[in-house]
Amino acid sequence: MLCAGVGKPLIKFNHCKKSIYSFAVPQRCPLCQKDVGPRKLEEAPVSIANPFTNGHREKCSFLLRPTQGTFLSACGVQRDGAGWEQSVSVPLVQPSMYGLMDQWDKYLEDFSTSGAWLPHRYEEDRHNCYTYTLTFINCVLTTEGKEPLDKSEFTEKHVVPRTRLASKYITVYRAIEECGFYVTDHADRE
Repeated sequence: MLCAGVGKPLIKFNHCKKSIYSFAVPQRCPLCQKDVGPRKLEEAPVSIANPFTNGHREKCSFLLRPTQGTFLSACGVQRDGAGWEQSVSVPLVQPSMYGLMDQWDKYLEDFSTSGAWLPHRYEEDRHNCYTYTLTFINCVLTTEGKEPLDKSEFTEKHVVPRTRLASKYITVYRAIEECGFYVTDHADRE
């Protein structure tokens, strides 16, 4: 089920030896104007997973969102009750760490109330939301007897794969909004 404000579902179907994306399967192919018609099971349209989640429902995750608006329409440490309905979620607790989930909120509360993260200490380049998150993650890892992550490692391993997927989704979504469909060759990876 889609959260409010995350947009319409994306559908992929094949026709004219192409992958065609749209918000719904049309009666006629937008490329050749021929009837899309019935298909074999292996040719059935598929729904493309939405990479955005309602951050209020995520547990033990690093959430990303635009400062204003949403990803599909055109900082500091926050404890918001609203506004995270369309987030990119990076899960932080691995299956081997599920015991940590019960302590997570206490760790976060203790960490957040330290004087280091007061709003007046915010610096856009060196003391921001990202450094807050990475510092918190490293405190938890240290508490659990694990090695800390540096910024590059955390970004490459955990953040980039999720944001890359979200970027592709946004590109396709906006193209469909503008043109009614988006086309790729079958060889392209979705």
